[in-house]
Amino acid sequence: MQTSLPSAADVTALHDQLLSSAGWPASEPAPRDDALWLWIQTNHRFNCRLWAEEDLARRTQVGDDQIAANKRAIDRYNQARNDATERVDELLLTALGLVDPASARTDAPVSTVKPGSRLNSETAGSMIDRLSILALKIHAMHAQTERTDVDEAHRLSSRGKLERLQQQRADLAACLDTLLADARAGRAHFKVYRQFKMYNDPRFNPALVSERQQRHG
Repeated sequence: MQTSLPSAADVTALHDQLLSSAGWPASEPAPRDDALWLWIQTNHRFNCRLWAEEDLARRTQVGDDQIAANKRAIDRYNQARNDATERVDELLLTALGLVDPASARTDAPVSTVKPGSRLNSETAGSMIDRLSILALKIHAMHAQTERTDVDEAHRLSSRGKLERLQQQRADLAACLDTLLADARAGRAHFKVYRQFKMYNDPRFNPALVSERQQRHG
């Protein structure tokens, strides 16, 4: 399936739509396609799950076992969120003709960027990931502006923060559109940057390596 480039407006609309969907993120609507939009939605779903676990992990009146379960879930969801971000980048770079498709999912993608193109330090996928997080912040801050169990000063302060978050999202959305337009025109490019989160990999985390050696030693 050929991947078309998204607009930032479409991405942010999807984020907001999903946040207002009943049952989200435990249940989710079918994605627009089984390629780019699937992974944009997957990234957003794991950001939402991560957000909820981060709140739960701050509880002070539950047992340590519950907090430990929250922390383990945070690790899983953060890894899944990063994996989805990288998949978004792979699909966008392939659609833009900036990477050899056969190598896009490897640890060493082969660039097909033409000379003269500037390298953008942030990837389009990471910008979409940040837009997802901003959607969550906007959703949560908007709820603060409507609370009835707080005073007006709290609601007023929350409205000011909401306006700044909305401006931050608008700025980032414009930057994403500019990057994709420049990449399509050959003026700019980005790369897939593998996170290589070693603490989640039992082959690389020294504490997990030590545990395995003790079990089999």
